[in-house]
Amino acid sequence: MERDKEIVKVSMQGILVNIILVIFKSVIGFVTNSIAIILDAVNNLSDTLSSFITIIGMKLSSKKPDKEHPYGHGRIEYITSVIIATIIIIAGIASLRESIVKVIHKQEAHYTIASIVIVFVTVFVKLFFGKYVKNKGEKLNSKSLVASGVDAISDSVISLSTFIAAIISFVWHISIEGYLGVVISLLILKTAIEILRDSVNDVIGIRADSQITGKIRDRLTKYDDVKEVFDLTVHNYGPNKIIATAHIQVNESMDAKNIHRLTRRIMEDLYNEFGIIITIGIYAFNENEEYMKIKEYLEKIVIEHKNVLQVHGFYVDEELKNISFDLIYSFDEENAKRVTKEIKAKLKEKYPEYDYNVMIDSDFCD
Repeated sequence: MERDKEIVKVSMQGILVNIILVIFKSVIGFVTNSIAIILDAVNNLSDTLSSFITIIGMKLSSKKPDKEHPYGHGRIEYITSVIIATIIIIAGIASLRESIVKVIHKQEAHYTIASIVIVFVTVFVKLFFGKYVKNKGEKLNSKSLVASGVDAISDSVISLSTFIAAIISFVWHISIEGYLGVVISLLILKTAIEILRDSVNDVIGIRADSQITGKIRDRLTKYDDVKEVFDLTVHNYGPNKIIATAHIQVNESMDAKNIHRLTRRIMEDLYNEFGIIITIGIYAFNENEEYMKIKEYLEKIVIEHKNVLQVHGFYVDEELKNISFDLIYSFDEENAKRVTKEIKAKLKEKYPEYDYNVMIDSDFCD
């Protein structure tokens, strides 16, 4: 709840700052007949809208889980970022269009020293406020605030170009507003497209952050009874809603009671330390000299196939005469089933007394 309140607070501050800038810039723009300043005011107006959208997105994303959305509504924040990025793109296109018109049909602006000073002040207001919002967004893990902060920093660059154009116009009576507007508009569009790309990726679902998966793996390997950790997957249902699954390999002699104790302890520890809800699957492990020879032979076969990244979960069930293991394939592999069949055939040829149960896995995380 503290995170939600802080995001709303920063967004409200953004609304207030932008409304003040809209008023000042609109007045100066119409008085001086400066299309650059008027466009700058319109851009600040779009920032105000972005802040409103951030607040609405926060309110919706903080709703409790329900039957239809059992994982909560956290991903609404990512959708909010998409909307904000879209607004920035629209503003960038409008700015580009008006700038091109300004290049083609030059109109002389009439700046005063007072108007130039005000424009200069707005540069620093937007720059410092943009950095403040961006830092808050990174601290609170809010993509919407980060997007708003980046947008505000871009706005400070626009205001700076407007200031430079005003100085040149005031001193030398040369109008370069249109040319500067084109360059800045393209920079705005580039920034907005990058924000949109990242936000869409979050909505679709991307590869888990290697720092998070590394922390989970390191923590799991610290338990004495855990031999190996594999098949780790991490699902993000919002900035503060992470659900993970993993397989751990334990000695085959471990009974159900001790497995229960171990998995419960792991689940509680990871939730308390990282806020991650994890489900643990169990693979058995056995080891003797003959089994290790089979495993070494398997690993030699696997090396021959560049798109097989790893073999794990190796277990020999002597009673059922069955050997099971998992193969992790690169996403570049086009026919994992065929390769798996070839590997099983080579094992069967050398060790015909066993059947082979192989699971095909994908490279979900580092």
